[in-house]
Amino acid sequence: MKIKAFVALVALSVCLSLATDSQAGKKRIVFGGGPAGGTFQVVANAIQVYKPIKDMEDFTVKAQSSAGSVENLRKIDSGKSDFGVVYSGHVYLGRNGMLKNDTTKYEKVLAVSFLYGAPAQLVVRKDSGIKSVKDLEGKRVGVGNAGSGAFANCELFFSHMGMWDKVNRNPMGYNDAAAAFGNNQLDAFLLFTGYPSGAIIMAAQTNDIDMVDLDADAKASGFYEKYPYFAKLAVPAGTYRGVDHITPSFQDSALWVANADVPDDIVYKMLAAIYSDEGLAHMVEQKKTFKDMSIATGVTGIVTPLHPGAMKFWKEKGIL
Repeated sequence: MKIKAFVALVALSVCLSLATDSQAGKKRIVFGGGPAGGTFQVVANAIQVYKPIKDMEDFTVKAQSSAGSVENLRKIDSGKSDFGVVYSGHVYLGRNGMLKNDTTKYEKVLAVSFLYGAPAQLVVRKDSGIKSVKDLEGKRVGVGNAGSGAFANCELFFSHMGMWDKVNRNPMGYNDAAAAFGNNQLDAFLLFTGYPSGAIIMAAQTNDIDMVDLDADAKASGFYEKYPYFAKLAVPAGTYRGVDHITPSFQDSALWVANADVPDDIVYKMLAAIYSDEGLAHMVEQKKTFKDMSIATGVTGIVTPLHPGAMKFWKEKGIL
């Protein structure tokens, strides 16, 4: 019995050794996500745990938390991360040395695919007479939490329109803004988030709301020419109670990006896994925000160079 036990122990040790050696032989790929609980981190975790990617023979993916978009941009450019989630705006501004207080050109960060959009939605009261951003002069406006991506995009758009210093700005989160709007403490609030937004639904329960056509302001002011990473879209009629018209607007896009030195075949294999029918269903299971991920939307909002592995994949799919 002792001999049998010894043989079994040796066999187990050999199996464990082989498994360890096999794992050790794989290339370790770091995927930068975001803060715990945020959508960026959900992306990284979802890709890490997807079985066809876990079963890849030549590499293994490790999700890593981060402070978010700009940190991912810098880590990917330096090679500390291989993949990550970065807003298209930060990829564009970073590549051109235009980030706020940072003139570094982050040119090793290449786009892989579109993940989800963050549409601009400006909420007002139906009887307010506010039909344009210009009509907000002197009004109390919710502009997102200070330091957030929403606040930064509000500042960018309002500054471009010459309105940032002409509105009574109220930095606050979306739900807080909806509550303040309901209590007549705000005249309007601007969000950059997917629709339908819970905060807007909340505001519509206690107010007759309307939404402003932001695309008209953007087109007339040359906004798209200056910031080409913003993509046009429209919030469908009936998305919110009382808003029975289509509301044209624009959105920034969260992108899957890669360091330029990541091998083309790894990028290609990961795209093929995630953008299969099963892979897309897996992503939506993790978070409904990913419902717009598809072959058809694969390069939406991308205005910077694609990674060669991604270029091959999207060309084969007839997207490029």
